Amino acid sequence: MFHVKLPEDAAVQTPFDDEEDTPLARELAALNARRRALEGAVVELQDETRIITVSNQKGGVGKTTTAVNLAASLADLGARVLVIDLDPQGNASTALSIPHSADTPSVYDVLIDEFPMADIVQTSPESANLTCAPSTIHLAGAEIELVTQVAREHRLKTALEDYLEGLEEKPHFVIVDCPPSLGLLTINAFTAAHEVLIPIQCEYYALEGLSQLLGNVRMIQKHLNPVLHVSTILLTMYDGRTRLAQQVAEEVREHFAREVLETVIPRSVRVSEAPSFGQTVIAYDGQSAGAIAYREAAVEIIQRGTLNTAERAS
Repeated sequence: MFHVKLPEDAAVQTPFDDEEDTPLARELAALNARRRALEGAVVELQDETRIITVSNQKGGVGKTTTAVNLAASLADLGARVLVIDLDPQGNASTALSIPHSADTPSVYDVLIDEFPMADIVQTSPESANLTCAPSTIHLAGAEIELVTQVAREHRLKTALEDYLEGLEEKPHFVIVDCPPSLGLLTINAFTAAHEVLIPIQCEYYALEGLSQLLGNVRMIQKHLNPVLHVSTILLTMYDGRTRLAQQVAEEVREHFAREVLETVIPRSVRVSEAPSFGQTVIAYDGQSAGAIAYREAAVEIIQRGTLNTAERAS
């Protein structure tokens, strides 16, 4: 269970003098108020692991960016976080500065050769709280190789359960970064997870393919993993200056009012630059607008988990 408390005056903006009342000044003041709110956040952690898979078969929606930056934000709040990189491109491993050359022990070895996950997990130089099970190029062939494997849909779940059982201090969060497809790798992620987080780009065709993804989640619920549910939808690449982005956000909130986070992730140069330095935006520029947004999203995810736990207890 998690408890996050923000200062009561966190959302109050500083009054402006007439000469300072410009759009830029208002934007900077609002950003400073959000920074102060995050600095005052109080987080209480209990030993309960939430397994969240980040998935959207539509490419270019900020899936990997969301996975690693949420992981880094949660670690920054004091949570122990394991990122499982299930994408053969290995972008999550790159962003966390985790070596993932072809000869590196990786998720491929866990899925195909039944390596213990403990043998592949590495700690990110970004934080002692942040670990990663890396991907390598070999994972590109895993979709085909898994077809002939026994219990092919459960291999990640079994490996993860064995790994968690062997830990004295379990992670508070396991975040699985999926490939942009609905193949066996993604099915393994769905079977292992408790929750699905769907990043949705605030642009035209944002909802394209979403019904297919939700259909797959329902199928997994019915046949493989009854506890799986879509807990979170995060709006990404939001540009408040455009009417299109506002319309997309309104439409998504209308259809998925309960799942959509209040926080939206803006388009941000800093967020785009960070991976080229082998960093998340939290480490690269933690005071930028993109980093603030991901940190707010992390707080909101914790708050929602707390509310859900309280609802189940009652």
